[in-house]
Amino acid sequence: MEDNRINRKKTKKRRKRKIILSVSILFLLSLIAYVTYEYMAGKSSALDQQGENNNETNIEYKENFQGEEDSFGKTNVLILGVDSRGEENSRTDTIMIGQYDPDKESGKLASIMRDTYVNIPGYGYNKINNAFFFGGPELLRQTIKENFGISVEYYAIVDFQGFVQVVDTIAPDGIEIEVEKYMSKNIDVVLQPGLQALNGEELLGYARFRADSDNDFGRVARQQKVMSKLKDEMLSFAGLLKLPRVVGTLQPYIDTNMKTGTMISLGKDFVLNPVDDIETMRIPVDGTFWDETYEHAGAVLAIDEAKNKEALQEFLQ
Repeated sequence: MEDNRINRKKTKKRRKRKIILSVSILFLLSLIAYVTYEYMAGKSSALDQQGENNNETNIEYKENFQGEEDSFGKTNVLILGVDSRGEENSRTDTIMIGQYDPDKESGKLASIMRDTYVNIPGYGYNKINNAFFFGGPELLRQTIKENFGISVEYYAIVDFQGFVQVVDTIAPDGIEIEVEKYMSKNIDVVLQPGLQALNGEELLGYARFRADSDNDFGRVARQQKVMSKLKDEMLSFAGLLKLPRVVGTLQPYIDTNMKTGTMISLGKDFVLNPVDDIETMRIPVDGTFWDETYEHAGAVLAIDEAKNKEALQEFLQ
């Protein structure tokens, strides 16, 4: 009798383990199917919107880029925004250095104003966004290292239309933003002042507006504000569920040297160790720049090189 009781208990345990294993496998397969479907759906929709995509230049960028690891073990990404519909596809409209430190669960975002007058290796002094025009992300990486002593390991060039698609995917009802003033000039949308939910096209217009007395300074501040809002939206429960579709949506619009495995690893760390607040800064910092005009470069922001180098190093390192 005792032996029979023991055998029945063992049989129940084996049956229970089999059920748990079967449920776990079923859940994993369902998760894989969901992620794959959402990713492919997002990518297919983006390709339909984008049309034919030419990657010849992208391959050249990847082959030439000589990214360097940060000596403090953090991940530094050169984030560049371009508009493929106009002339600015040869010059980057947005230059940022994004940094993520999973150990400290910290994120930082440094914006470098595109008219900052710096020494471009092999070309002499000019606006920093001309470094991208002269030699793509690699020359821009060299320029940042030369002038500010900061190493970046990866680059990500994001087409603005990809930004629009991502916003509309992750927040179909829009992202809430306090619009400071009436905005319409050169942004393809009309924005009224006040708190409102902006769709992708409107949010892009808000981030790019510069037709006021604040000019590029106001635009940089709005870009950083928008990035912080997007981070919050992505890390919400609904945002995490949409993440595979967002990645698929963004894929045709982004050019990066970051391998898929690296992106997945960083994404996992970012989800498991979320950043509460993204610290931001702007180069040039207040009190260290002045307006100049040069025949070869036009109107530029001349800077106190030593003070801005020190400020950016202190912020990121």
